[in-house]
Amino acid sequence: MFSVSAFNEMDLRSRGFTGFKAFGDLDLSAVPREPGVYAVLRSTDSAHEVLDTSEGGWFKGADPTDDPAKLKGRLWDAPTLYIGKADAGTSGTRGLRKRIGEFAKFGQGISVGHKGGRYIWQLSNSRDLPIAWLPVTDRSAKVAEDELLEEFFVAYGQLPFANLRR
Repeated sequence: MFSVSAFNEMDLRSRGFTGFKAFGDLDLSAVPREPGVYAVLRSTDSAHEVLDTSEGGWFKGADPTDDPAKLKGRLWDAPTLYIGKADAGTSGTRGLRKRIGEFAKFGQGISVGHKGGRYIWQLSNSRDLPIAWLPVTDRSAKVAEDELLEEFFVAYGQLPFANLRR
């Protein structure tokens, strides 16, 4: 039905993605400041199970936990679990480093506005998941993200585990 090499580490590297650091080993100073896209991949070192309670931060009083049975139905064998974007923002200072930093803090239980990809933090061993990034300067990060999500959908017939909308 699908190509097992689509959106795996080798494929993403061939597209220019770099990083591939587990959240537990992530050094934000190595993440570029430019706008771009990022991907969270399945860990090759451990299996991931759905937790009953998310490790993500409660933002504006909202519990990020979702129904474990629902998430188990979404968790399948694609190598990429989430694709996100990091725009420059109105002041031009946001970019990949800021957005990935917010995402990682949300996963540490800190109340940060990063609801996108929240299902990642309801997986066991989420700190083992590698994240990779690709600066994008020739088009908007949103366009690049939309292109990747469309390509992923064509390859797999559904979105990555933690992407909730196209």
